Amino acid sequence: MTHDLPVAGVDLGGTHCRCILAHGPDNIIDEARFPTTSPNETLGRIARTFAGWRMTAIGVGSFGPLDLDSGTIQGTPKPGWSGTCLSEAFATFGVPVAVDTDVNAAALGERRWGEGQGLDELVYITVGTGIGVGTLVGGRPIHGLGHSEAGHLRIPRLVEDDWLGNCAVHGDCVEGLAAGPAIGARQALGDDEAAIWESVAHALAMLAHNLVLTVAPRRIIIGGGVAIGNPWLHAIVRALLIESLAGYPPSERIAADAQFICPPALGDRAGSLGAIALGLDAIGKAK
Repeated sequence: MTHDLPVAGVDLGGTHCRCILAHGPDNIIDEARFPTTSPNETLGRIARTFAGWRMTAIGVGSFGPLDLDSGTIQGTPKPGWSGTCLSEAFATFGVPVAVDTDVNAAALGERRWGEGQGLDELVYITVGTGIGVGTLVGGRPIHGLGHSEAGHLRIPRLVEDDWLGNCAVHGDCVEGLAAGPAIGARQALGDDEAAIWESVAHALAMLAHNLVLTVAPRRIIIGGGVAIGNPWLHAIVRALLIESLAGYPPSERIAADAQFICPPALGDRAGSLGAIALGLDAIGKAK
């Protein structure tokens, strides 16, 4: 269904913010992109962008961690953002507002328009500056004690790999082994390039192993700059996942589905179009 007025989406990343005015991927009216700096400056630029837009709802997919009950950014390393209440900031526009994590938003966008169409159980993993995981069960993001932080799962390591990892909190969690900064840190140390990527693929496969056996997704979409820039990763991660499952269900179904692990159909717009999906859902909840 197309509404008379479009929806405004905000993909609020730790480095850049993208605003989009659209009905969906086939009807994008306007876009703006700028650096994410201080809360006052960034929210001010969003407000000035919105001043020229007419919208029926706003969806915000944000970096975290987030308190999803209040729409507030929690203890983030991004200077000045901890305690910023996004729900309050966007309520001033007088239309329905939905706030969620950027990866949950991307998962919703892919379910509505991309690789997850028709799938109620879906995982979206972004591999970039960090590793975030958006998980849909019953077509909705998992909300409970906070939100999914599966990028910080601890995983079995490659036997020969004793690098300590570079996650500031957990060291050698998935993010500490496979995110962009981890790859850069190992390259700076002069580690063998093939060994670095073997470790990255292994970490992502172990993350997928845990997700398959806990939330039973019907598809795992892997996006973000690292994954999109190295598209060969998807097939290798799927092969390593099947090997790790060692014949245990549902490895046979994964082996039969070449798209079980795949890149996002929406590409680098998965986050911003996911914010549009959030906004569309907000309209339904407001009725």
